[in-house]
Amino acid sequence: MRSRIPYSSVYQRVLDGNATPLTQSHFLSLPSAPPNWKSKCFMNLRLAFAIESARFASSFGAFPSPTHCRSDHFFLLFSISYLIKRRIPILPLVIRSGSDLTSFMYHNKRLVVVLGFLFNSLFHFCHADPGQPCSKTSSYVGFQSQFTMVQHQLRGAFTIIDDCSFSVSQFDMLSGSDVHWLGALAPDFGNLTDGFIISDHKLNETYKNTSFVVRLYKNMTWDRIRVLSVWDLPTASDFGHIILANESALSPGLAPSPSDNDTTLEEGKNLTFTAPTMFDNCKVLSKNYRIRWSLSIKNNFIDIGLEAATGIQNYMAFGWAQLDSDADLMQEADVAVAGFTEEGKPFADDFFITKYSECTINKDGSAFGVCPDTIYEGSDPVGLVNNTKLIYGHRRDGVSFVRYRRPLVSVDKKYDLPVSHTANMTVIWALGLMRPPDTIRPYYLPQYHGGPKMVTYGHLVLNVSEQVNDCLGPLDAEDKEDQDLIIADANVPLVVTTGPAMHYPNPPNPSKVLYINKKEAPVLRVERGVPVKLSVQAGHDVALYITSDLIGGNATLRNKTETIYAGGPEAEGVLASPMELVWQPDRNTPDQVYYQSLYQQKMGWRVQVVDGGLSDMYNNSVVLDDQQVTFFWTLAKDSISIAARGEKKSGYIAIGFGSGMVNSYAYVGWVDESSKGHVNTYWIDGKDAFSVHPTNENLTDIRFKSENGIITFEFTRPFKPTCSHNDQPECKNIIDPTSPLKVIWAMGTKWSDKHLSEKNMHSVTSNRPVRVLLMRGSAEAEQDLRPVLAVHGFMMFLAWGILLPGGILAARYLKHVKGDGWYQIHVYLQYSGLAIVLLGLLFAVAELRGLYVSSLHVKFGLTAIFLACGQPVNAFMRPKKPVNGEEVSSKRLIWEYFHIIIGRCAIIVGVAALFSGLKHLRDRYGSEDLHGYNGALIVWFLILLLIVMYLEYQEKQRRRDRIFGRSNWVLGNLEEEDSVDLLSPTRAAQKDVQQSGRMEVQLEPLNRS
Repeated sequence: MRSRIPYSSVYQRVLDGNATPLTQSHFLSLPSAPPNWKSKCFMNLRLAFAIESARFASSFGAFPSPTHCRSDHFFLLFSISYLIKRRIPILPLVIRSGSDLTSFMYHNKRLVVVLGFLFNSLFHFCHADPGQPCSKTSSYVGFQSQFTMVQHQLRGAFTIIDDCSFSVSQFDMLSGSDVHWLGALAPDFGNLTDGFIISDHKLNETYKNTSFVVRLYKNMTWDRIRVLSVWDLPTASDFGHIILANESALSPGLAPSPSDNDTTLEEGKNLTFTAPTMFDNCKVLSKNYRIRWSLSIKNNFIDIGLEAATGIQNYMAFGWAQLDSDADLMQEADVAVAGFTEEGKPFADDFFITKYSECTINKDGSAFGVCPDTIYEGSDPVGLVNNTKLIYGHRRDGVSFVRYRRPLVSVDKKYDLPVSHTANMTVIWALGLMRPPDTIRPYYLPQYHGGPKMVTYGHLVLNVSEQVNDCLGPLDAEDKEDQDLIIADANVPLVVTTGPAMHYPNPPNPSKVLYINKKEAPVLRVERGVPVKLSVQAGHDVALYITSDLIGGNATLRNKTETIYAGGPEAEGVLASPMELVWQPDRNTPDQVYYQSLYQQKMGWRVQVVDGGLSDMYNNSVVLDDQQVTFFWTLAKDSISIAARGEKKSGYIAIGFGSGMVNSYAYVGWVDESSKGHVNTYWIDGKDAFSVHPTNENLTDIRFKSENGIITFEFTRPFKPTCSHNDQPECKNIIDPTSPLKVIWAMGTKWSDKHLSEKNMHSVTSNRPVRVLLMRGSAEAEQDLRPVLAVHGFMMFLAWGILLPGGILAARYLKHVKGDGWYQIHVYLQYSGLAIVLLGLLFAVAELRGLYVSSLHVKFGLTAIFLACGQPVNAFMRPKKPVNGEEVSSKRLIWEYFHIIIGRCAIIVGVAALFSGLKHLRDRYGSEDLHGYNGALIVWFLILLLIVMYLEYQEKQRRRDRIFGRSNWVLGNLEEEDSVDLLSPTRAAQKDVQQSGRMEVQLEPLNRS
């Protein structure tokens, strides 16, 4: 049904804004014009028409389509436009009284008659049948449907008028490059890319609730068209489409089944398909937030669509307040919270507000705050509590859209408010960040919305039965890019594979697309002058190449030209045998290129080429645990420059130095509500928000950047903080570049430099620390080496606590035993202990993948091993033992002193290594059980000390007995006693006593006279 142009609307284009529009009666009362006035007027206007026709096309959208009028009627429109554009003095009429009108008619009779003739001709003949009428023989005539939105916020209604034209109404669309009407046989990738243009009508502008008529090419018929698409030629993009269906023309496989949310069918509208993005009403809540709804009184439900130009990590909330709520509208309000999960899936849950706070669960299981209905009542297997039913949801062009259904009057009287379809009711709404689910609260929960009123939250009075449509045009988000961002690093190869197309950014697309580092078709950012390593594992049928062509698949096959920057037929490989492609963008590389497959179109996506970056500024970089954070650093003489970059969108990113969150030093980069970046430092001594203590570290060169939700922050700090008071926690935050630095990370949605609470806790964190080797420029995952270190410790205890001390005791206290048994015991124990020490050292070095002389334990241990290894060499070089009666040489005496002192020092240092090893293990893993081992080791050495004291007492007694028992010596028994201690202070005295005894004995011959 064609609608006429309102009479007054044309006048409003002619008259000034304050003028009173003329009516037909004004012209009917004018005197007759001369017989030749019409031909003279038309002659002048036709001359103007020839000049103005080209320029008029841009402003023609305000008038009816030319398919509604014959050429002479269309000329009348140009004539009126010419008078308007040329601002003829009589046009801006301000008729304020009868005298003004009379005066105007008297002095401008001819021009008034001309205007009267033009307007009356327009309204009488503009909607007459065209000069070449179009038939209505096609079975599609009268077909109605609604556009399926794919991109560019396209929505609208579609009706086939006749065999050669169709009308579009309520049409919204963001502008494209070169957009046409495309026909295809099916809505899949292959058929759409092989489609054909069906009309010369272009759509290269932004449409806002527009209506128009499109005429097909002369040789085009509806039987050739199964799918009608709004198609952007340069990008091969489907903005939206209609699938034509009727009982006689299409098979059931091509015809879309009516949606279960089709509310318009109840009102008698003959629509074959109701798109989930179309509603009967639309209300603007804020600049970036709208609500759409369709009411079904008969079936007791209302379909609601929440639409917002907001981040994918944000929620959209809408609901009804209590009727008697005047002050606090949120108290006991019934709202729905909708959004998207981290996997990109839509959700809509029923919430009930008991308190103006985030949802909190008490120890007894009760809940309060903004919580889902199911938390209050436990499980809801039959859906009696959660009465919000998700119908549809998508994320397009930076705009979130979720459609859900709720009953007007619910069976849940406790948490659901009845919605009267006739009354004016107060509704509330909000936008804000949401908290991902965890083990305690398995729901996406809204956080405090913040922001100014009527921007991020508000309320209004709404009657759902009243027809409302104040949504003029599509939402235009500032940030339309939702794809993941991968930032290339010169030292880390990017793994290129293939996977299923789930959220490809430029539909239509094949079922299989390219993945980089397990992310679907991300935006790849590279830096000029920095080599990019691509490990191609996408299969032998996918050859990767970097091209200037958006679509890929070898542009020459489409008669297009392209520039290939890297890759080609040889850039293909599989997991077992990947192919490494190295590409280094140079100064001539454009700011934007594309990674694609040479054999298949539209498998890859964009490459951003930028000037310099972190990889150029820092000497080293590693990817931390789970590949979610990249850690950069450069060492200086007394300081270290550090940068951290998240690989996914978040509200803040934190890195910490330590084995875990507890007892760690954290650096947090975050964005406040005004989009300003901050970097704060903390000491964490617990697992709750109250255990996060701000510190005052001396950070310099602080930089912060948040781009598309990806946070990067940088700073420089000294190795050893300068502190005025050593009792401050940050004074102990010392970085030793020669020691591995254990680094952890965390991400969350919201941070604050004021009072922290549970809402600021992280949503994702590293599973284990990564040991960053600052001097080597590499890293390794922290492993639980306690079993390995336990074996190492036991071996060292066996050597330094039993065998080696036992060998020394044998040499010291068993010489009184006849024979060389003491010597055999001494040698066997010493060599056995030394062998176990070396085996324990090799075992630890092998498991730790290196020997790092950094900790006190390692220094003690290596010193003890060095001393112990010197003893066999020392024994091999010992001077000859004196024969009986010979004095001990000075060399032998020096050797004996040297051998005994080194052995005893080795034991002392070895024992110190045992205790420092326990302390090192406790510092590494924080185990309280190690205090018990420390105590047991102390007890063991106390027992050894008591044994030594007892043996030393017995040895002194034996020496005393030998000294006083010399009078009973036997002549000729001059054999040296091995039991004499070379270091005993009584050795010289004993020798003097022996010499004096020999001097007193004189053998004289018997003289016989």
